Amino acid sequence: MQNTDLQKMLDGELYKPGDPQLMEMRKRCKQLFRQFNQLAYEDRERGDAIIKELLGSTGDKFEVLAPIYCDYGTHIHIGENFFSNFNLTILDCAEVRIGNNVMFGPNVQLYTAYHPLNALERNKGPELASPITIGNNVWFGGGVIVCQGVTIGNNTTIGAGSVVIKDVPANVFAAGNPCKVIRNI
Repeated sequence: MQNTDLQKMLDGELYKPGDPQLMEMRKRCKQLFRQFNQLAYEDRERGDAIIKELLGSTGDKFEVLAPIYCDYGTHIHIGENFFSNFNLTILDCAEVRIGNNVMFGPNVQLYTAYHPLNALERNKGPELASPITIGNNVWFGGGVIVCQGVTIGNNTTIGAGSVVIKDVPANVFAAGNPCKVIRNI
């Protein structure tokens, strides 16, 4: 089997973001989120249909407030009873798995994509990606940023403005830049 740039991307290997297949996938994604972002809030039925077409999978009950931005959409999986406030950005070059009963404040950003640290390698243009996993019953305050490869445990709250660069265990309140556990809950 040929190791395409799509497969390399999903496997966490260096890949070329300018690959025609990836560019076509991003184009489709942008068309869908543009349609969603331009809908009237009252057109909830059409908006939900677009989100279901855009994302890899959804629960039956969810609410996403426009605008939303993502790279591919198909690598994003949201569970039951998901809520996202305004201005959600997900760079889904790797899988993003979001559990049940998850709430995002405004301006939440999830970044699976990153670049090589070595400048000479980075300047050649390849990218990398690592998945993000968010458990059940998780709440993100506004402005939270989650970086590549992070897992957040069940029943956890991430405080507003936090930058999450390492895994966060279950049943805690964590906050800060960098995000750290403040207390058990």
